[in-house]
Amino acid sequence: MENLEFEFRADRPVAQRAHVGVVGSGDLEILMLPAEGGARVRVCTSVDGYGEIWRRVLERFFERHPVAASLQIHDFGATPGVVALRLEQALEASRS
Repeated sequence: MENLEFEFRADRPVAQRAHVGVVGSGDLEILMLPAEGGARVRVCTSVDGYGEIWRRVLERFFERHPVAASLQIHDFGATPGVVALRLEQALEASRS
């Protein structure tokens, strides 16, 4: 298990909290909460040594969507594509 923490510049608060995904083989769960003053991401992953990959995927997301939010991600071996999909789903759910 590895725990990672990231911070990103962001100025658009999300409207409401969102929960997407499940923790299971090859998947992940994201809890997105409104925040002020940037974005903070905590990742708890079952796969060690991929901090740089996580940083890149998250950077891409926050470059496109500078949402001020607190994210908790619980990962069980999801691929970068699944991570990107779940991030988009969480953002969409926070707008509903």
